[in-house]
Amino acid sequence: MKLSLRGEYALRALLVLGLNYGQAVVRIRAISLQQTIPKRFLEQILNDLKSAGIVQSRRGAAGGYRLARAPEEITLAEIVRHIEGALAPVSCVSERFYEKCSCPDESRCAIRSVMQEVRNAVAKIADRVTIAELCERSRKLQREPANSLDFII
Repeated sequence: MKLSLRGEYALRALLVLGLNYGQAVVRIRAISLQQTIPKRFLEQILNDLKSAGIVQSRRGAAGGYRLARAPEEITLAEIVRHIEGALAPVSCVSERFYEKCSCPDESRCAIRSVMQEVRNAVAKIADRVTIAELCERSRKLQREPANSLDFII
């Protein structure tokens, strides 16, 4: 699985919405500025997430976006699958987006066997990690001092 820029931006936007969960809405401009995401691209992403029932929007001068469900109920796997499609590194091991591969015998393919393990490991983590956990990790990382490089000359 390789996360596209669209997928990365979706996760970053949802992180902001998760960190602000419980507030009325977060303005798209605030998300765009905080995460350095182009506003028009962010609008497209948030509309896509809205159609998936992951976010809600409010129109007007006081409008913006918020999570449609509690951050504990939204997994990274749900988001990635919606934005990117399969979690699998190759389509022949995907459970939801299976496509036959070019190997002569899938059942005896060593590469497919390894890619199945990779897919299972990625899915196990992505199905477990929620927006709430992502927010907690973000808060924890913000409390830690930044890694500074020490130079001795």
